[in-house]
Order: sequence, then structure tokens, then C-alpha cells
Amino acid sequence: MTALRIFSYLPNPRIMKATIAARLCGIDVEIRGDKPKNLVDWLWDFEAHKLSDNDHKRVDVIAQPSHTGFNKTLYKTENFLKAHPFGTVPAAFSPSGETGIFESNSILRAVARAGKEKCSLYGEDLYESSRIDSFLDVSLVFARQSQVYLLALSQNECNEVVHKETANALNNYLTGMNRALSGGSDGLVNNKLSIADICFVCEICQISRERAHIEKLNKLNLELIYNRKILNRSFEHAMRHFDNLCDRQEFSLEIAPLMDRLSRIADQAHGTALKD
Repeated sequence: MTALRIFSYLPNPRIMKATIAARLCGIDVEIRGDKPKNLVDWLWDFEAHKLSDNDHKRVDVIAQPSHTGFNKTLYKTENFLKAHPFGTVPAAFSPSGETGIFESNSILRAVARAGKEKCSLYGEDLYESSRIDSFLDVSLVFARQSQVYLLALSQNECNEVVHKETANALNNYLTGMNRALSGGSDGLVNNKLSIADICFVCEICQISRERAHIEKLNKLNLELIYNRKILNRSFEHAMRHFDNLCDRQEFSLEIAPLMDRLSRIADQAHGTALKD
């Protein structure tokens, strides 16, 4: 039986948190979604699907002004808004559709709890679980800033202030992660893999998506924040851990295609800049 159903824009490194954990735990997670710009053409619901003419006539469908990241009217069912009172994606549901789970780290925790019999990714006792929560909460602080930055890039509103704030946020985030991994650890918590590590990998993948906007950064005379030469030198332990996990099959199935595509975009833009 499917443990969770998730509706989101795709690809989304933050949803990869849940799918990686599900793979490690041997449970099924169903994903529904589309490219970010296409979600305005979907009915937001447990039974999410592309809008039809009949959907516009349904009395339980509510037309709402768009949230951050969208610029058109969105169509959501009453049941969707009951399960997801903030009306955002990613939106996860229990198998029945009655219980909504929002925010990627909470969805990640739900997957880990559902698969705990096969793989203990959320700690062996309350102290270990709470330490994992500490890393997840710190990741949320960084994730908020990276979201502001990536949205600014996508909407052509990025400036030096947002760029500097994001660079500082990444520096602070990786400083702590690097220190936690300085002993050559196999995991952020008690030297073993946990959802804290999964979250860390996916948040670094998320900020690396700035490479899709490298031409915009070049025009603004702004440097890449995700500069591997600098990050490898400054945060050796954290970036080695990142690479080691990305090489694992449970991670690489989704992460490798995304990171390879972003690398090609960056390389192409670099080649164009050299010609200019």
C-alpha cells in the first residue's frame, strides 16, 4: 500500500527528501505533479489532475489568487484546503486523503516513521530523534533564504542584497555541518545515516539550482554561490559527505539527472561567456 501521496512541482529536490527516504525504507510514495509553470493548469486536490471543463463547474472548487512562485489563478478543492490550510505545495496526504502533511521536512519525517520497521532513519531514542530535529530545523532556516533567492532569480528580481544574504546563509549552514562532520563521520547524528543527512543533501541540491539562472547572474555581475571549488576548500568534510551520499543509488536515481542537467547549463553558459 502507498504510504503517502504527494502533489508538487517537479523536479523538486525537497520532494526528493521523501522519495530517497522511501527508497531506503522500502515503502511506496506516489508523486503527482508537473513543471512549476504548469501547476496553474492542475486541480489541487488529493486526486490532483489537470483541470477539465467540468472542474470549473464544481461547487467545491475554489479559485484563489496565486501564492509565491505562481502568477495566475489557482484552483483548489475545499478538501485540499481543509487538509492543507496554507494552500501550498508540496502537499502530502495520508492514503485515505483525509490527513494533509505540509512542509518538506514534515513529509520526510512521515516517510521515516512509516518505514521505521525496515530502516531507522529518525533516531533510536528521544535524544537522537531530537538531535536529528535540530539539524532539520537549522535546514529550514537556510531553506527559507534559498527559496527567496531562487524565486528572485526566476522572477528577474535578484539583486546584490539578496545574493549576499544567501551567500552568508549558505556559509553559516555549511560551517555548522562541516563542524558536525569533522570527525570523518558517516552521518550527522551518531555516525550513521538519518533523515538529517537526507535533508542536508537535498537542500544543497536546491541551492545548486541557481545554475539554471547563470546567464542572469552574469548580467548582474554576481558570482555563483554554489561554487564547488570554493565550497570544497572551505567546507571539505561537509562537501565530501554530500558527494558520498549523492553517489549512493538511493540518492543518485533522482539527484544525478538533476545535477547533471544543471552542470551542463553552467558549462554552456561558461563557454558562451568565454566566446563573448
